[in-house]
Amino acid sequence: MTPRFNLRSTPRITSRFKRWLFAGVFLLATVTPFAAWAAEEGADAPEPHYYATFAGLVGPLVAICLALITKEVYSSLFVGIVVGALLWSNFDFEGTVLHVTEDGILSVLSDSWNVGILVFDVALGAIIVMMSRSGGAVAFGRWAQAHVHSRAGAQFCTMLLGVFIFVDDYFNCLTVGSVMRPLTDQRGISRAKLAYLVDATAAPICIIAPISTWAAAVSGFVEGENGFRVFIQSIPFNFYALLTLAFMLLLVGLNLDYGPMRRHEFNARHGDLFTTGERPFAGDEADDNQGKGRVQDMLWPVVFLIAACIFGMVYTGGIFQGAGLVDAFADADASLGLMLGSVAAVIFTVAYYLARRLLPFGKLMGCLPDGLKVMGPAIIILTFAWTLNKMTGDLGAGQFVYNYLSENAASLSGFLPAVIFLVACGLAFATGTSWGTFGILIPIVTAVFPYSAEPALLYVGMSACLAGAVFGDHVSPISDTTIMASAGAQSNHINHVNTQLLYALPVAAVSFIGFLIAGLTVHAGAAFWMGWVVSFLPALALVAGFLLLVKAFQKPLPEEPAAFATPGIAPGPWPAAPGVTPVQMTAQPGPGLTVNGAPVASEPAAPGTSQPGTWHG
Repeated sequence: MTPRFNLRSTPRITSRFKRWLFAGVFLLATVTPFAAWAAEEGADAPEPHYYATFAGLVGPLVAICLALITKEVYSSLFVGIVVGALLWSNFDFEGTVLHVTEDGILSVLSDSWNVGILVFDVALGAIIVMMSRSGGAVAFGRWAQAHVHSRAGAQFCTMLLGVFIFVDDYFNCLTVGSVMRPLTDQRGISRAKLAYLVDATAAPICIIAPISTWAAAVSGFVEGENGFRVFIQSIPFNFYALLTLAFMLLLVGLNLDYGPMRRHEFNARHGDLFTTGERPFAGDEADDNQGKGRVQDMLWPVVFLIAACIFGMVYTGGIFQGAGLVDAFADADASLGLMLGSVAAVIFTVAYYLARRLLPFGKLMGCLPDGLKVMGPAIIILTFAWTLNKMTGDLGAGQFVYNYLSENAASLSGFLPAVIFLVACGLAFATGTSWGTFGILIPIVTAVFPYSAEPALLYVGMSACLAGAVFGDHVSPISDTTIMASAGAQSNHINHVNTQLLYALPVAAVSFIGFLIAGLTVHAGAAFWMGWVVSFLPALALVAGFLLLVKAFQKPLPEEPAAFATPGIAPGPWPAAPGVTPVQMTAQPGPGLTVNGAPVASEPAAPGTSQPGTWHG
């Protein structure tokens, strides 16, 4: 029997507690408006009593806590929305219902930016289904299996593609996950690990890329100064983004995993890419591997998609009206540009596959609703997350944070960059939006650190704001980027959130130390470059030291496979990953390992196991 590591060894009382907790909170959130309605029937809904107070953050915190406890994201987000609407309407029934529906869900679904992102999601889902049914994804998986010979190589390729697609995080998450999934499945990399690699590359690379939608957004929030210059100067001090990229390289180079991710990776090496019982994407494409496509039948649609989306963004930025490339990206409408590019890519893919006679026209058209099906979970979560963010904004959470920092900025002095980092982390985590955090905190940073008086501190403070927003967005269960990373990797969303949290927290802690040193150093009058040297290099050393310590003290994995079987899941062998060739492995002592019937070089047994020939990739 193949060894397996259990992620659900909690007692039955814990599961029962989760159900009662969720039922109690849901009942309280839904019954309270009826009680208030009975007391205030016929009265007009009063003005919110909780505007610009901490209550504005209660709804998101309730949603996040419920999602992490119950492992159920849809209802947790909905409860958070209802809590926010209750506070906004002062517990008035009619006001709560209308704020959830008319002012909430209908409002976000009628927003042109949000609709553009949803069309982009569906179009990309349709392309994914077409590539799978044409056989292109299978062909790419076979090619990758022959040319990328290790798990580390597959992970490095994923990171490299993520760095290459630096123009937009939405585009990055969905494209990288979809393209690299056949390769990572072949090499026994869990869907949770793929989602982490995608998520940890997308926003960090976009926030340090001068030509990206993120650079444009940050530049637009800076008033009274050259926003693009401020953004460029802040890149060296964006500790979280830089250290996250270094953290990933060290993880892969050291062949190290820890925490819940280690369990997922252990199981993935033995055939189970999901680990937990809920696997919403398993089997979605089980019948789609009959095409006669070749590697180029996957690559050409992807190349056209990348080119078309970049063209769409610079087109919306006015490049044909005389704007330069940088200005075109700065003024781009990312939602419209991605929508135009993805729709053009769908048309190109249909025409290309018809010309290649890979699929008949009827089956190609059938891929369009199936694309909606593939992206359905992500669309529902995005809709609820946007609605929850609107509840938070309507309660003035941003104004609450703005007031707090403005009142205490003078007394914080050189500690302010570190404080800004912490505030940005918390605000982005609670609201699920890094751009919203930019809009709240960047005006504070520019007001506290005017360029004419303290340019170096302005750059450090700006970096702290950007880095904290990226971290909060990175780890928040209600972040649109996190949701899209799960969708692109086809990973269970809560699994993705739980596994990457212990990877992001150490980097954030080290970044806080870096901003503390940088703020004090630059405030004391040190040169800009000296402040970077004495803050970033020690931070990088701390990250490397942390990982080396984890590897040195890590205990071997248990050897009892039967004792670690997940309830509700039959022991292996498990079905092959969707869209890839099933990997049949036979192991004999010594040089006897075969993959799909072809002999390969044997490798030592997995650490802590007694099974020779265990597949390491």
